[in-house]
Amino acid sequence: MEKVIESLVKGFQQDQDLTELPESEAFEAFAAYCVLSSYYNDPFNPDVYRTGGGNDLGIDAYAVLIDGDLYRDPTEVQAAMKRKRPQVQVVIIQAKTSGKFETKVISDLAENLGHLCGAGRIPYDVSTDVASLRDCLDAVFENSARLAGQLPQLHVRYVTTGDQISDMVNRKARSAEKHLDKLNRFDTTDVRCVNWRELRTLYQQATSTVRVTLPVPKQFAVPAGPGVEQSFVRLISAPELVCTILDDGSGKLRENLFESNVRAFQGYNRVNSGIRDSLRDRDKRQRFAVMNNGITIVTRRLDRVGDDFVLDDFQIVNGCQTCHVLFHERDQLTDQVFVSVHIVHSVDEDVIQGIVAATNQQTPVSDEDLAAREDFHKELEDFFTLGWDKPRQLFYERRAKQYSERKDVEKTRVISRAQLSRAYLAMFLNEPSRVGHYQELIKARGTELFVTGQPSILYYTAAATWYRLEWMIRNHRINRGYRPAQYHLMAMIRQKLVGSLKLPPNGKVAQKECDQILKVIWNTEAAEKLVVRELLPVIQRAIDAERAAGVPLGEAVRNERFAELVRKELTDSTGR
Repeated sequence: MEKVIESLVKGFQQDQDLTELPESEAFEAFAAYCVLSSYYNDPFNPDVYRTGGGNDLGIDAYAVLIDGDLYRDPTEVQAAMKRKRPQVQVVIIQAKTSGKFETKVISDLAENLGHLCGAGRIPYDVSTDVASLRDCLDAVFENSARLAGQLPQLHVRYVTTGDQISDMVNRKARSAEKHLDKLNRFDTTDVRCVNWRELRTLYQQATSTVRVTLPVPKQFAVPAGPGVEQSFVRLISAPELVCTILDDGSGKLRENLFESNVRAFQGYNRVNSGIRDSLRDRDKRQRFAVMNNGITIVTRRLDRVGDDFVLDDFQIVNGCQTCHVLFHERDQLTDQVFVSVHIVHSVDEDVIQGIVAATNQQTPVSDEDLAAREDFHKELEDFFTLGWDKPRQLFYERRAKQYSERKDVEKTRVISRAQLSRAYLAMFLNEPSRVGHYQELIKARGTELFVTGQPSILYYTAAATWYRLEWMIRNHRINRGYRPAQYHLMAMIRQKLVGSLKLPPNGKVAQKECDQILKVIWNTEAAEKLVVRELLPVIQRAIDAERAAGVPLGEAVRNERFAELVRKELTDSTGR
């Protein structure tokens, strides 16, 4: 293996607690992490997206992205496809430690994907993982009428530790694209070879914050206030904004820049359609700067080098809709199209969150959206980290890549807001069967999450239980086949150790219950004994019962009938 990549893979294994994986499998996980991180910004376990065993058709990892969210389970894909006008991307990865690229590998992969992605039967025996991918694709195409005006995009990446990509290899990649285009199932298809240099770049991007240099020859300084280091307003040409800030260098929009924007892109509603129409009109686009409110950038680091501003660790906190339309219409932009940009430099998190709330209140935003910026999240962040010895420390990630550059933070101990929400809903609100329908569940019970006054220990306990089960699966203490039932296991752990399914009525009771759970969770042997010897046999009986009724595990775990069956089996076997 190329020495630079070998060193990065070893560091990656330490960060992700994958040291037990052999070199080839570790490289597959590394490649999956690098490639998928260019599409998805939140923390994720790359080992989950690997395939395993033989009959994998040359596919070492895969994921389906729907509206920017990462999926691998067919039932979750099916649920996500019920959204209005979903945007779908399919990412397929083949990873080899070989120091070269082979044309035969591309040809074989293209042929296999032709069968896998087509409508006909696959003429080979395939692994469970590949069969699951086929089920994901079927779930997408069964709901193709819902797609947002276009078919899914297919991205295929052939990753090696080689350097030179020959003309013949590139021609094979173009031929593979044409072969897959003939399926008429994808809006766009791109097959690309990723050498060790690009792989290194992808890893650097995945593990660091965005840093850009923006020419600012003329600007208007805004008086700084408490907590604000510097503030400037200037007009920037739209092409420069797109090229320098919005484009990630590979032709994709830097979606992670909008993490602090409480509303995602709303699609082409009346307002956004109006922005698009203005950009397409030759006269109106020259008046864009006075017709549009512009964007606000908050940066945690700002350096001035001559007439250039160097922004590092920044977010676009207002203007998400404008930026998306500008990026989509970038071919219409000229140097006569300008955007008003307000740059705020602050390192005070309270000030930053105040700016986020204030700028987003200028347009209609629901109270539920703004609740994401309340002090409760900062209290959780501190609670997870402070007051615990290192083996019990966890890290609540309030903003994307918050801990990416912290070498002292084990990445498997970082939990995002979405992950924590699922864990809490499953363990303390008795919703293990509905976390797979996350968006629906948030609409139904989102107001019960992150409420001021709730005991922080409940969220920490849910996160610790989630971490322990992930650790068991990652270290082969639990067969990875049980992963779909992970949230049911969390609910079972609470039921078994506490005996109650009700939310604790006050902080004192919550502390007592959580202490009982944490005493076991942070004892590796006790946790393994509880899960493997006592809970897995119970959940296996429920799995067998559903399987006998013709219901596969991936579907069963999202059914309330399964959750009730698990609870009953546990009560019958343990009396709790």
